[in-house]
Amino acid sequence: MVLAELADLVLPGACAGCGAERVRLTGGACAACVTELESLRPRTALPSPPPIGFPPCVAVGTYAGALRGALLAYKEKGRHRLARPLGVLLAGAVAEIAPRDRPVFLVPVPSTAAARRERFGDHMARLVGHAARRLQDSGWRVNVVQPLRALPRPDSTSLDTSERATVAVNSLRMTPRIGNLRRDSGSRGTLVVADDIVTTGATLAAVARRFEEADMQVTGAAVLAATQLRRSRPGIRL
Repeated sequence: MVLAELADLVLPGACAGCGAERVRLTGGACAACVTELESLRPRTALPSPPPIGFPPCVAVGTYAGALRGALLAYKEKGRHRLARPLGVLLAGAVAEIAPRDRPVFLVPVPSTAAARRERFGDHMARLVGHAARRLQDSGWRVNVVQPLRALPRPDSTSLDTSERATVAVNSLRMTPRIGNLRRDSGSRGTLVVADDIVTTGATLAAVARRFEEADMQVTGAAVLAATQLRRSRPGIRL
């Protein structure tokens, strides 16, 4: 964190979590928000109602407070240095799903080309890269793979649950690399999907469906934030 703290001193800005200005920052957040983020524990997340095919899912926390602020600053305001601390938090959710004694294939939910342009790159790929390095340092055998690509999709704000599910599935395509992944994983690997936020669960259910169509089973999903949490239980911390 030394370089991040130095950058905060040289290039001061508002706290990513609460927006407070002219305060001492650590990794882009004030002391209160750092404490709040570090106190989060992964919990099982379940949309209500869950869409058909929704995989077991673990979230770092609810989409509120410092976590919501940091995510918005990272995604919408271009504060890409937040990728590392957010990636470390995401690693904790992955660790709840992925066993240490088997290879883990970590799949970021793909972004559309338009989203990548708006966010100066693939925001999930950055997060997952940091999460994978954290897990590797902690003893997991993790490989980041991306056998999916995202097509442009219409605004789903006015759609019902069934329509959202259809749009989500139709927007995802498997790439030719799926063949190599299938051979490499087989029954020996654990396939975990990673995303930033889960709301209705339509996207994660669609990703799981695409893998099922390719004869692969998604073990679970890890996300940073959930708009609703159900069946909560404390998780482990790296």
